[in-house]
Amino acid sequence: MPIKSKPVTRPRKKARPDYRRKIGQPPGALIHLGDIKTPSPAITLFEYDRTGFKECRFASVAESRSFEPAHDVVWLNVYGLQQPEVMSEIGRRFALHPLTLEDILNTHQRPKLDDYGSYLFFVARAWRTAEDSGELVSDQVSIVLGERFVLTFQERPGGLFDPIRERLRQGSGPARERGPDYLAYSLLDAVVDRYFNVLESLGGQIDQLEDTIDQPRAAHLITAINRLKHDTRELRRTVWPLREVITSLQRVDERFVKRSTDIYLRDVYDHIVQVVESLDSLRDATGDLLDLHISLDSQRLNTEVRALTVVSMLFMPATLISGIFGMNFQTMPWLSLPNGFWFALSLMLGIASIMGLIFWRRQWLQNS
Repeated sequence: MPIKSKPVTRPRKKARPDYRRKIGQPPGALIHLGDIKTPSPAITLFEYDRTGFKECRFASVAESRSFEPAHDVVWLNVYGLQQPEVMSEIGRRFALHPLTLEDILNTHQRPKLDDYGSYLFFVARAWRTAEDSGELVSDQVSIVLGERFVLTFQERPGGLFDPIRERLRQGSGPARERGPDYLAYSLLDAVVDRYFNVLESLGGQIDQLEDTIDQPRAAHLITAINRLKHDTRELRRTVWPLREVITSLQRVDERFVKRSTDIYLRDVYDHIVQVVESLDSLRDATGDLLDLHISLDSQRLNTEVRALTVVSMLFMPATLISGIFGMNFQTMPWLSLPNGFWFALSLMLGIASIMGLIFWRRQWLQNS
């Protein structure tokens, strides 16, 4: 897969939610804390079991109220979280706790797992590389797992779950034959698999920097390395807690996660460990690049200082001799000779030539 290099820019500042909007509000208040990334919410619903499959979309909240499921498993996906009335209707329909809806609308959550008794709520963060700019972008993925349903909430469409939808439409794989726990596993697996694409992109950028780091006047490399360190740190900060989520899912009530799904969750856990180890390696590589860049800059500076020192030393004899002959004495050697000036100039050039020969024999000029 071709890797697009990032434009050299300053590390972007992390967007922070405006928590001042929640001051004075009761717990569970439906206030969207995040950026609006879609013009309007989009709601899609898949329902399926071994006997059939159905897909539908809702253009409004009122349209969704008349829906009655006809199959065992229901998967409702929502793009866009800027309309609290949509979230309120979903919470009423699936009996979600107000704190769950509050966490969904706050799109800056740390990956976690909460057990509300009648359902599980967990948060992950999906990362991808923007095709236009090459920058890393992330979106929160909120998942609610019930005994017969799965709810997913995303800030914008990103194609993350498209392969899962296609498998459900075609009936390929065991997804239709299994319950909502297997679907929740598939969603988490898609999130984790996307991390490997991001790792490949970061690794390609590090390789490009290694190829250009020895070029002189590469001042932009500091900015590029700092950008890589920032992206690696942010990615690791969101991946590391996901290990706890997977471990907790393996210990929940069998009503939500059957023991037959544990082996798949262990596979996701292994992938997360691999991602974390790769991020540690990338972090060390960026640190090594920064140290190497600083060392090369110091070496170039020492080389330039040495070259200037050699040139200065070559002119020191000439400065000394011209200073001596410039003293205000009436009687000095060579002042009365017709060729005195040429004698003095030849002496300057001779001493400079001898010094240059000595520097060359000691390889001072070659090293500079």
